[in-house]
Amino acid sequence: MITTSEFRDQAHRFVDWMADFFEQVEHLPVKSSVKPGEIYRQLPESPPGAGETIDQIMKDFQHIIMPGMTHWQSPSFFAYFPANSSYPSVLAEMLTATLGAQCMVWDTSPAAAELEEKMMNWLRQMTGLPSNWDGVIQDTASAATLVAILSAREKYSDFQINETGIHHQKSFRVYCTSETHSSLEKAVKIAGLGKNNLIRVAVDEQFRMRPEDLERAIGSDLRNGKAPLAVVATIGTTSSTAIDPLEPIAAICRKYDTWLHVDAALAGTALVLPEYRWMIRGIEDADSFVFNPHKWMFTNFDCSAYFVKDRETLIRTFEILPEYLRTKSRGMVNDYRDWGIALGRRFRALKLWFVIRNFGVQGIQDRVRMHITLARNLAQEIGEHPDFELLNIPQLNTVCFRYRPSGITTEHELDALNEKLLATLNLTGRIFLSHTRLNGKYTLRMVTSQTYVQEKHVMMAWDLIRRTASQLD
Repeated sequence: MITTSEFRDQAHRFVDWMADFFEQVEHLPVKSSVKPGEIYRQLPESPPGAGETIDQIMKDFQHIIMPGMTHWQSPSFFAYFPANSSYPSVLAEMLTATLGAQCMVWDTSPAAAELEEKMMNWLRQMTGLPSNWDGVIQDTASAATLVAILSAREKYSDFQINETGIHHQKSFRVYCTSETHSSLEKAVKIAGLGKNNLIRVAVDEQFRMRPEDLERAIGSDLRNGKAPLAVVATIGTTSSTAIDPLEPIAAICRKYDTWLHVDAALAGTALVLPEYRWMIRGIEDADSFVFNPHKWMFTNFDCSAYFVKDRETLIRTFEILPEYLRTKSRGMVNDYRDWGIALGRRFRALKLWFVIRNFGVQGIQDRVRMHITLARNLAQEIGEHPDFELLNIPQLNTVCFRYRPSGITTEHELDALNEKLLATLNLTGRIFLSHTRLNGKYTLRMVTSQTYVQEKHVMMAWDLIRRTASQLD
């Protein structure tokens, strides 16, 4: 155990290390090149009997752990969707860790509960969500989607499934597309609905849900004695950031009294831009909405903003009140343990508060606009190159493309070539891209929304992609 004095000295050294890391991260290999088991084999089989010094532990952190880290905070990280950080967010996380508060109910930390309520109100204003909606911070969009499905289930059954179980209920149906995030299938299974009752609705040429096909699927299920329970529309799908047409989908859900959950995990941050509010036209007819500040709003993972039209349905679905959690403040405040799955809750609102105040709304808007511009310019470069093919129409920060040189005509050969290109690029350590499949085609994805990415990083990546592809020939 270290003393307060030693803690102070080490903390200063750690902060210096953190500042050095942020300064140097763009020069580090983006993707770790260690092989499976390589880190594990360097760690002792048994824990130490006697305590070790922080200096010893930090030495092993540098030599064992760091080589096995993929650097999500590198401006050359273009894979998946970002898990962004920022200076104000990191500072707030340090305070959160120091306080070590368990913020399950108002009494356990009033400031945490009330700051969370205010931050949800700020986010609601910043993104143009309905003013009568309520918000709560969940850990991830996956958890928020499960919360939405469980809430829909309980509302449909008048909260009887929580009482008696699901065995006497109809076959519930949940609707999405092939582009919907995989967490929905997990949520449907956890909720006891069965993945065979997850219905995939067809998409159009831009990978958006086709409302007419959704209505046909719901009508068919009703005629066959099924119970349409929920629809999940996506604003910014994982593969291509496709944007489902919310307004007609919402009208169908209203017509059939079906819960509508909107998953905007990545793209919700773009709603800070007034010119992108068209994406949620019709949101007033939805029931729940989620987006992740820990993706594109420069806030450390985890921080997922979940909003609901009807807070009472949410609370009735999850509330439980053992004697040891009874408080005199109940009913006068928000006890957020009743707003989701977990009882224990971190003080997540603090980092959000630091980020919004330090960047300001305009600062967030400026950076998000810049990221969208980077993607648009990159897409233009790719579209004009004779040996590359755009596979999506980028509206936000994700560009999907493949290498398609002349002389290679079969899809099998193109898939193999692009898979080889991706592996070769990532092995360089200079950039990190990921892939998907669009219309069955092996597709490279490049996401231009890391907190500190600049045009020079995108152009360096595009130059490396072109040169590497030409060498594969």
